[in-house]
Amino acid sequence: VELVESGGGSVQSGGSLRLHCAASGYTYNPYCMGFFRQVPGKERERVAFIDSDGDTSYEDSVKGRFTISQDNAKNTLYLQMNSLKPEDTAMYYCAATLYEYCTGSFHYWGQGTQVTVSS
Repeated sequence: VELVESGGGSVQSGGSLRLHCAASGYTYNPYCMGFFRQVPGKERERVAFIDSDGDTSYEDSVKGRFTISQDNAKNTLYLQMNSLKPEDTAMYYCAATLYEYCTGSFHYWGQGTQVTVSS
C-alpha cells in the first residue's frame, strides 16, 4: 500500500492550498482516510477525515476553512485548505485505516508534505 501526498508549499496568511493524496496497492479498500499534521516537538494532530460513506469530520480549528473530499475513480484524497493561518504550518500526512471508524489508529501513512504559512 502506498500513499503519496503532494500540493504542499508556502503561502501567505489568508491564502489557499490543496493537498492531494494518491493511494495505490490496496487489497481491501480502507474504511477511513484523512490527514494529520505535525510540528516538530509537538504531538501529531488529527485534521480531517472521510469515511467510506462520505461522512466527514474535522478538528475544531479547521472547521469552516478546510474541506476533505475523495475521488474514488482516481483513488485520490483531497484537502482544500482556505483562509490559512500561520498556526496551520506543519508537515501534513495522509493516512488510511481498515478499522470501521476514523477515531482509532491508522494502518497506512504517506511520507508527508510541508505546508508553511507566513504572516
